[in-house]
Amino acid sequence: MSATLIHSARLVDDGRVTDDGWVLFADGRVAAVGDGESGRDAAPAATTVIDARALAGPGAILTPGFIDLHGHGGAGASYDEGADAIRAARALHRAHGTTRAVVSLVTASVDDLVERVGVVAGLAAHDPQILGSHLEGPFLDPGHKGAHTEGLLVDPTPVAIDRLVDAARGTLVQVTLAPERPGAGAGLERLRAAGVVVAVGHTDADADTARAAFDAGASLLTHAFNAMPGIHHRAPGPVVAALRDPRVVLEIIADGVHVDPALIAVAFDAAPGRIALVTDAMAAAGADDGRYLLGGLEVSVDDGVARLVEGGAIAGSTLTQDAALRVVVAAGVALPAAVAALTRTPARAIGRDDIGRLSPGARADAVLLDAGLGVRGVWADGDAV
Repeated sequence: MSATLIHSARLVDDGRVTDDGWVLFADGRVAAVGDGESGRDAAPAATTVIDARALAGPGAILTPGFIDLHGHGGAGASYDEGADAIRAARALHRAHGTTRAVVSLVTASVDDLVERVGVVAGLAAHDPQILGSHLEGPFLDPGHKGAHTEGLLVDPTPVAIDRLVDAARGTLVQVTLAPERPGAGAGLERLRAAGVVVAVGHTDADADTARAAFDAGASLLTHAFNAMPGIHHRAPGPVVAALRDPRVVLEIIADGVHVDPALIAVAFDAAPGRIALVTDAMAAAGADDGRYLLGGLEVSVDDGVARLVEGGAIAGSTLTQDAALRVVVAAGVALPAAVAALTRTPARAIGRDDIGRLSPGARADAVLLDAGLGVRGVWADGDAV
């Protein structure tokens, strides 16, 4: 039996911290978890034993592997560019603790998206760390299109939805749509019937329209605060509708650019256990500043901030999830809550109870951090990355 014991770490999981904790991995799963010296007795003779403090210092922290529900690339590669690009970008994010990810695709023609979700389906069939695909378009509001090509935005017709669902072969995890578009209600119902998580986003919806979408089964808010009406004291908008609905998880891009860290802390207080920290990372994550393409649109990255060359709209991020963790903790969010937003909450948002936790039977994904929350080790399916 292939087994690994990691000991002498502060385990941060399930909303709590366990000092002097240990976790035992066996055959790609969590076999046991505990604290103190009991781990030595639980480990098989052939186990690889890792002292967390030796790798990460006296403040060593062990968390479940991070899960990104929304990212578009990294390491100079965009997920829209095909299988090799997806592998390259995933390697970059995995090294920063993201052991599982949904592959997000930007707006393109339905024909192109059919091809791209098929590519993701093929990869997911052989790599369980790829959770499936997320279509951030093309069912978006032109007035809140962000870094999406306006001429390719369309209504969520039954034909378009069925083509995309069929091409994904059971791996279409999430679709973002603007609930005010013609046909959005029927489209939402059709997607939910196919087992797809529906997110409200890139929208001009007011609070009532957003609430109606949540009542119809939408359960995510795509990058809350961005590409949607803001909070006004007489027009609370979709963000307040989501904050007040216990069924809804709110994505937040915690790069210090998309949303002020103080407001992120407020969101954590207002919706405990319902914040999912996502990267929305584009190709420049982990790469140099310069010019890039995102969905056919030219992007300029300066000092790590990506903006469209034409119009200047923010065009994704250069964020990694370990950096997001540092941002929110520095903003005053308690470490267990911040970790949950990278692990258990995104897992729950897509109906997965086998990832995002260090519990017996779960996938053996973990991140070892030092006291400054820098990554010092990553394990995916029990294997060191």
